[in-house]
Amino acid sequence: MEDKFLELQKKRRTIYALGKNVELTNDEIENLVKSAVKEAPTAFNNQSTRAVILFNEKHDKFWDIVVERLHQEVPDEDAYAKTVAKINAFKAAYGTVLFYTDMAIVKSFEENVPFYAEKFYDWSEQGMGIANYSLWLALTDNNLGASLQHYNPIIDELVAKEFDIPSNWRLRSQMPFGSIESPAGEKDYIEDNERFRVLDK
Repeated sequence: MEDKFLELQKKRRTIYALGKNVELTNDEIENLVKSAVKEAPTAFNNQSTRAVILFNEKHDKFWDIVVERLHQEVPDEDAYAKTVAKINAFKAAYGTVLFYTDMAIVKSFEENVPFYAEKFYDWSEQGMGIANYSLWLALTDNNLGASLQHYNPIIDELVAKEFDIPSNWRLRSQMPFGSIESPAGEKDYIEDNERFRVLDK
């Protein structure tokens, strides 16, 4: 049995200590992101996932927007100081990919395939998850670390304005990536008998 893919899955972890010591060029990373998203399956091949790749000052600006917006959410300055430290760890990364769902595509399939209309948003979320994971594995395969963040929806309007995002794109996740400056800790697993059932008779 081939297990290269399974080993890659084990290698992929959430990395919070990210840096800018990246050997790939921006063009190579761009191609990696495009390929990972394009090859990720979607329902009816509707290709509803969109991605915005941020490098350099655009990457920094995104996390500045996040930290400024979060100032309105935290209860006090001590909590905000912790928030700033957390966001600065993401800002220390090499770049960020913003993942969007094109809601115009979802709506068009709801209208044109009415029998499955109520399913298409759920299916777009599944496609989004696959695209997230596809890119995460591709980054891992190139010895880059990443994490998956969700500061939407409170940042959506600010980010859309700053980066001229189409109004029909809905922000779903953010993936800062970069060099692995410190590895993840051990991963715990629940017992197989709590998670799986094998029925053969």
